[in-house]
Amino acid sequence: TGDIGVSPVAAAAMTGFGLIADTLSTFSTSAQVTGKAYAASYVSPTPSKMTTAISDMETAYNDAAGRTTPDAKKVNLNAGLISGTTFTAGVYKWGTDVNFASDIYLSGDANSIFIFQTSGNVVAGSGAKVILQADSSGGSTPLASNIVWQVAGFLDAGTTSHLEGVFL
Repeated sequence: TGDIGVSPVAAAAMTGFGLIADTLSTFSTSAQVTGKAYAASYVSPTPSKMTTAISDMETAYNDAAGRTTPDAKKVNLNAGLISGTTFTAGVYKWGTDVNFASDIYLSGDANSIFIFQTSGNVVAGSGAKVILQADSSGGSTPLASNIVWQVAGFLDAGTTSHLEGVFL
């Protein structure tokens, strides 16, 4: 759920989405995206909005990258092979790619913050899901807006995978 965008490339770079441009050519929609798709090639005011969005993304990326984890157990967890892992709130850091071929679980509540930092790529296998679950208190589940993936490389989301969070 949410908008996606690309810049400085054209909308044609967003392959596999079956984009349908709006009547003003300021954004597109797609059955695969709950939100809008934006590209620098769309008409004004989209290019200036993309510039602002990129600046905001750079600020968020640098903020997430600068967070430290006080817990050594959250550094290079499972050498980046995280299938089946249950995560609690905190900062997790990898000097490798992060891969999950099957579901992972984020356990917490609506106030829980998860930051995943990797100097490599994030690869979610086909059908793999990020599942949000309430912690042992049985209250609310974590919010996707409180999950940040700071990725130095690329994101590869396999077919029918379901991801949660903000990917930078």
